[in-house]
Amino acid sequence: MIARAFGFLLLSALPLAAGGTLDGRIVTLNVETWNDDLLPFFVSEGRTVTVGADVEFDMLPEGRTVGFDVVPVRVEIRPTRIEFSYGEEVGRFLDAPFNGYVLRFAVECALIEGAKIDPAGTTMPVADADIRSDGGALFIDVAGLDYGPKAKLAIDLAVSDCLLG
Repeated sequence: MIARAFGFLLLSALPLAAGGTLDGRIVTLNVETWNDDLLPFFVSEGRTVTVGADVEFDMLPEGRTVGFDVVPVRVEIRPTRIEFSYGEEVGRFLDAPFNGYVLRFAVECALIEGAKIDPAGTTMPVADADIRSDGGALFIDVAGLDYGPKAKLAIDLAVSDCLLG
C-alpha cells in the first residue's frame, strides 16, 4: 500500500507527458477578441504553417481595425511546448472576456490532453485556467495583461498521438 501511494506521488510530481508531438503538424494561429456574448468581434488574418525547427509565427500589426490591432508576437512551437515572446513595444492587452491566441491544429481528435504554464519560462501572470483546449484548438487568454520586451509565456503540453493532419 505504501509503495502504491509513493508511486502515485512520484507520478503526480512529474511534468506533463503524452505520446504525441506537435512537430510536423499543420497549425493556424489567430488573435481573437470576444465580446460579452463570447462571440469574436476581432479575428486576425490566420497564418498557417507546418510545425518544424524554426520560429513558426512572427505576427505583426495588420492595420485593418481602428482602435486596436495585433500586438507583435513571436511564437515558437516545439514538440510539446509553445513559447510566446514580444518585441520592444510596451502596452496592455485589451481587457475582454477573451483576448488572446487561438491555435487550431488540422486534426480530427483531441490533440491537447493537458496544458500547464512553465513558471521558469514565463514572466506574464498567466494561470493554467487561462488556457483551454477544445478538440484540435488551443485557446490562450491574455486579456488585461501587460506585454513588452521582458514578457514571456511558456506552455508545456501533453499531446496525444493522434494521426498527423
